[in-house]
Amino acid sequence: MKIMNAEEFDKQNCFGKGQENTFFAQYFVGDSFLNPLTMPGEYPMFLANVTFEPGCRNNWHIHQATKGGGQILLCTAGSGWYQEDGKEAVSLEPGTVIKISVGVKHWHGAKADSWFSHIAIEVPGEDCKNEWCEPVTDEEYNKLK
Repeated sequence: MKIMNAEEFDKQNCFGKGQENTFFAQYFVGDSFLNPLTMPGEYPMFLANVTFEPGCRNNWHIHQATKGGGQILLCTAGSGWYQEDGKEAVSLEPGTVIKISVGVKHWHGAKADSWFSHIAIEVPGEDCKNEWCEPVTDEEYNKLK
């Protein structure tokens, strides 16, 4: 469900927008917000609600691990995109679940005409890390309909 109005979106974003995502801002085009639902060290899985302003997306990236790992996205509000390298983009709507395996280059973010939120779940594993790659260009992004 596309939502351009920030106040209306905030009403539907049941896990809360959180704070501006300044720590990871270098890996995003546009502004994103982060609301941790668990804290590292207090629980074996890290969960956070990530909110993207219209047009915001993260860079291409790859979740790495020597064992286990990966990421799960639970889409909760607004409308967004998910794309794996070499594949067509997938529309993200509330209720969509995306399972991202280790080693898969991908990106995700809001559609140009909607705010978007998902809960990002970091799957436990060994030697887990993100490999951040190049930004999704405006040309690539603007081709999505």
